[in-house]
Amino acid sequence: MVLSGLDPSGGAGIQADIQAITSLGGHPLPVLTCLTVQDTGNVYGAEVVNPDLIRQQLQCLAKDVPIHAIKTGALGNAAVVDVLVEFLNSRSDLPLIVDPVIKAAGGGDLADDALVQAMKQKLFPRAEMITPNGIELAQLGTSDDPDQAAQNLLDGGCVSVLATGGHGNGVHIINTLYNHSPEPMHWEVERVGLNEYHGTGCTLAAAIATGRASGLSPRAAISQAQNYVHRTLLHALTVGKGQRVPDRGIMWER
Repeated sequence: MVLSGLDPSGGAGIQADIQAITSLGGHPLPVLTCLTVQDTGNVYGAEVVNPDLIRQQLQCLAKDVPIHAIKTGALGNAAVVDVLVEFLNSRSDLPLIVDPVIKAAGGGDLADDALVQAMKQKLFPRAEMITPNGIELAQLGTSDDPDQAAQNLLDGGCVSVLATGGHGNGVHIINTLYNHSPEPMHWEVERVGLNEYHGTGCTLAAAIATGRASGLSPRAAISQAQNYVHRTLLHALTVGKGQRVPDRGIMWER
């Protein structure tokens, strides 16, 4: 199940989730949280879906379809967080992967202070993993030092933090998994091109959730997801005048 926003450019948001999950062999259950005014360069506005409608959708789906994992993206507002947490109260063993979307790559806001605080206080402690990029990690963890920011989030109740390194400019992207083990775990992935892409964070988190839904361990799901995202970037599409878009239409060789 995916709770995320609609990106009319088709580069990020719930479309990215649907494509990634399908490509990896899963069946997505998409629940829209917000509608955005967005292109391949930035977000210019957003309107939240009625939280009660989201509640009804979750309840309806849960009565009909087995749910094996949940992934979240842009959530719209704090009331949507409350609805999701309420839904999770009787599903404590369900893997929850949270992509803590705060801003678009172009700088447009996708979360106000109330939503950020609701995620930190109510949703993060329920998540198996959160997947912030470098900018999100610094803001959420209130430190420009990645190790300290991750530790602050763990101290605040997070089970694990996968700090993604796509916003850097080195030859390799370094993704780091922080949990309550003595040392963090690092993955190095070859960087494709010099520019950022539209929707890579959505794609990675959705792919991790799909791996978990299919029975992979968290670390195996991360490894598979990183390999998948790398492949989508090798075939990235030039959709508009902004950032290029991962080609999530490729079928993953399972």
